[in-house]
Amino acid sequence: MCGRYVSTRSPQDLTRLFHVTQWHPDETLAPNWNVAPTDDVYAVLERAPRGGTGAPVRRELRALRWGLVPGWAKDPRIGSRMINARVETVHEKPAFRRAFARHRCLLPADGFYEWQPLEDDRTGKARKQPYFIHAADGEVMALAGLYAYWRDPQVADDDDPAAWLTTCTVLTTEATDAAGRIHPRMPLALPPDRYDAWLDPGREDTDALRALLARPADGHLDARPVSTAVNNTRNNGPQLLDEVTG
Repeated sequence: MCGRYVSTRSPQDLTRLFHVTQWHPDETLAPNWNVAPTDDVYAVLERAPRGGTGAPVRRELRALRWGLVPGWAKDPRIGSRMINARVETVHEKPAFRRAFARHRCLLPADGFYEWQPLEDDRTGKARKQPYFIHAADGEVMALAGLYAYWRDPQVADDDDPAAWLTTCTVLTTEATDAAGRIHPRMPLALPPDRYDAWLDPGREDTDALRALLARPADGHLDARPVSTAVNNTRNNGPQLLDEVTG
C-alpha cells in the first residue's frame, strides 16, 4: 500500500527532469512532506491534441487529485478508496483497466512512508513505527500512476472547468529491499529509460505495458524511522523526515 508520500520539488525542477513541454502556472502546488489521499499532487502525463490534428503529443505537468474516480462513478467520494491499484490485477479491474490502457502518468516523489508494527518495549503494547523510504541515490522517484476524468452531472456546460475532475492512483507491488522489511506492499516506480514508453498514449498492449513495471529504484532503497508526527495529516514540513532513535 502507499498511503502517504513526499513531494517537494518545484515545478521548474520537474519540467526539466521529466522533459515537460506544457505546464500551467495556476496549478502550482506548495512543497508537501505529508501528501495524503485526496490532496492535489503533481502528475506527468502525455495527451494527444483534440480532433486528431496530427500535432505532436504534449507532455504536461498537471495537478491532479489523489484518489481515482472512474468516469462511470456516480459519486466522486469513491476516490478516497481508490488511492492504490495493484500491479498484479490493474489490467483486469473495472475501475482501472481503461486508465491502464490509455491514461497512464508518473507521480514525482522524494520518497514515501510506511508503518511497521512493533511492540513498545516500555508498555508491551503494539504500536506502528513510521519509516521514510527513498531511493538510495537521493534521486526523484517516478511513481507509476493512472489518471481518469470524471464529469460532474451537476454542471451544465462542458467547457466549465468545474465540470471536470481529474484524479489519479498509485500502482503498488510486492515490497523489496528496505521496504520489504517494513511493509509487504510498496509503490512502484519507473526508471528514466521507461518514462517515454509508459507515458505514450498510443501504447495499449497491456502485456507490453506490464513488462515495463519493475522494482522501484531497481531495489536500491534506504529507510529510516521518523516521528509519529507524520501520522497526523495536519503536520507538515521537512522535520518530518528527521531520523528518530529509540
